[in-house]
Amino acid sequence: MITPLEIQNKKFRKSMRGYKEDEVDEFLDKIMVDYERLFNENAELKDKLEQMNNNIGKYKNIEETLTKTLIVAQNAAEELRSNSMKEAEMIIQEAKQKIRDMNVAANKEINKSQIEYEEIRKQMQIFKTRFKTLLEAQLELVLNNDIE
Repeated sequence: MITPLEIQNKKFRKSMRGYKEDEVDEFLDKIMVDYERLFNENAELKDKLEQMNNNIGKYKNIEETLTKTLIVAQNAAEELRSNSMKEAEMIIQEAKQKIRDMNVAANKEINKSQIEYEEIRKQMQIFKTRFKTLLEAQLELVLNNDIE
């Protein structure tokens, strides 16, 4: 690519019937100024493009990091949910087992109380029978003593 300095330093040979030197120099000066402005603008745009490409690279890295972080967070949340579900299931199973154990213990206690009740009822029946027999014997004694 031709530089503004090359335009400025360009010298043309003179020939017979050539262009007017002042007009050519003036035109070349205008071209050099415009070309220099375009050249500098092009350089600035290249710098901006390079900077933007660098920024795109940084943003892509940030995006990858955020994506990885999101995946890790999702995995952690899923693992936490899974562990919580397992723990909840264990708690439920333990509670069910405790209820079964309590039911068994309560049934044993009920059976024990029923057996004790039956035993007391039998003893009460025996006591009533003996007491009745005693009272009848005493009554018979009293009645027999009255006759004599």
